[in-house]
Amino acid sequence: MEGIMEEAEEEPLVSEETYLTSGVHIGTQQKSASMKPFIYKVRDDGLYVLDVRRTDSRIKTTAKFLSRFPPEKILLVSARQYGKRPIQHFSDVIGTMCIAGRFIPGILTNPDLPSFIEPEVILVVDPTADRQAMKEAVTIGIPVIGLVDTNNTLENVDIAIPTNNKGRRALALVFWLLAREMQLVQGKIDSREDFEYEIEDFEQQL
Repeated sequence: MEGIMEEAEEEPLVSEETYLTSGVHIGTQQKSASMKPFIYKVRDDGLYVLDVRRTDSRIKTTAKFLSRFPPEKILLVSARQYGKRPIQHFSDVIGTMCIAGRFIPGILTNPDLPSFIEPEVILVVDPTADRQAMKEAVTIGIPVIGLVDTNNTLENVDIAIPTNNKGRRALALVFWLLAREMQLVQGKIDSREDFEYEIEDFEQQL
């Protein structure tokens, strides 16, 4: 599924300046082979920079894809500290499930666990940090959406959103945009200007 429904050129969800000031484009000093198509350039200090146009396109694609599922069957996972508030607030706005913090092994695969759940699609903030959740999603055969940085691989990721997945402001912006776009796709709001939340609402407090 990787590469499906790539959007044609159209108006970005926010200005390029907003993406850049939020640090969405800031990658790491490592680059995996599978992330090459999403990398815009490498800086003099060796830091790889992501192409925010691809980020913008993939957020639109993901919003359309997730809107096919009942919200209560969508699971968001983040072991990363800065991903906790974004997925929790997204869950409040859209009505999804979320696991912020430790992912209990077997939660998707062991029906005997009291915490057992049966999502139909999963979104992970970092395929590396959230590898147990990804492994179980693959085992039960549900689609995986991953926020991927320059050092991640795309193995077992069905839809990739290239972004800085370690930055506090970057994660807030991505989930704010995704929530806004899903509400628009679902007809919950008539225009993006009608979205009643601010980026700060999705931002993890220090």
